[in-house]
Amino acid sequence: MRYQGKITNWKDEQGFGFITPNGTGTQVFVHIKSFANRQRRPEGNEIVTYEIKTDAKGRAQAQSVVFVGERSPSASSSGYSNTPFILAAAFLIFVAGLVFTHKLPLFVLVLYLVASAVAFFAYKLDKLAAKNDTWRISESTLHLFALVGGWPGALAAQRLLRHKTKKKAFQIQFWVTVILNCGALGWLFWSSGAEGFRSIFGAV
Repeated sequence: MRYQGKITNWKDEQGFGFITPNGTGTQVFVHIKSFANRQRRPEGNEIVTYEIKTDAKGRAQAQSVVFVGERSPSASSSGYSNTPFILAAAFLIFVAGLVFTHKLPLFVLVLYLVASAVAFFAYKLDKLAAKNDTWRISESTLHLFALVGGWPGALAAQRLLRHKTKKKAFQIQFWVTVILNCGALGWLFWSSGAEGFRSIFGAV
C-alpha cells in the first residue's frame, strides 16, 4: 500500500529525515537510500508517495519513496524487464550451438563465458563502491570487458543490479560495444568461414 506525505526535518548531510503523512498519522523515518530516484536529493517540504516497512526493532520506515509527479517504481518496467536476460542467454546459446555443430571453436564460447563472468563481477564491485563511496571501476574498463565478449554478463548485471541503466551516455556507448563485438564475430565467421576461423584461434 502506498501513502502520501510531506518530507519534514530533512538533514541532507546525514541523508535522512521524516515524512509527515497527509491527514493524521505519526511521522515516518526516511533515508536517502529509500528514494527511487537517487539523482534527485530532497530539500524538504516535497510531497512524496511511499510504502512502509518495519525494521528489526519494529520501527516504521519509508521505502520506495517517489516524488509526486515522477513514476512509481512499480509503474516503470525498465529495471524489471526480462528482455535483457533473454537476449544474453539467447546469444550464448546461439554461440554454444555453433560450437557444438563444429562451426566455431570451443575457445569462442569459453571467451564469452569467462568475459561475461568477469564483467558481471566488475559491475557488482562498482555498484558496491558507489554505495560505499570508495574507489570506482572506470566506465572505459567496463566497456572494454563488454567489447571483448563480456557484454552478455554486463547486460545481466545492469538489470539485475540496477546499475548504469539510467545513464544515457553510458548506455549508448555500451550498445556500441555490443554491436562492434557482434559485428566482429560475424565478420570473422562469414568472411573466413569456419575453417578460416579455426585457423585464427586454433582448432579445439
